Amino acid sequence: MSHNSVDVRTDVDGSLVVQPHGVLDDDCAVQFRQVLIHAVRKVRPLRLIVDLGDVSDVDPINLGTLAALCDMADDHHVVVFLENTSAPLAVRLRAAGVPAQRLRGSPTLDSVAG
Repeated sequence: MSHNSVDVRTDVDGSLVVQPHGVLDDDCAVQFRQVLIHAVRKVRPLRLIVDLGDVSDVDPINLGTLAALCDMADDHHVVVFLENTSAPLAVRLRAAGVPAQRLRGSPTLDSVAG
């Protein structure tokens, strides 16, 4: 990722946490997608948490990647949560097809869950 980064760590409960920083745009789309696919297909944690708290914007390509991640993870029996989304990002993720139960930590999650 050229002007942003992504941290990957394992929490004490065994959850794999992927935390991107900055803008998720076309400059980082391929690498971000590869990190997520590797996590689901090769690492296969029981839980994959994508912490979006330090993401300032997400372009349509990466919105689609996050929506597709939920479906792919279901196929591989990995539970995915997208955490710490801003209210506007939560709305965009829902519009992209991310199920409401996958969003955690949004300040207005109840208003976008419907």
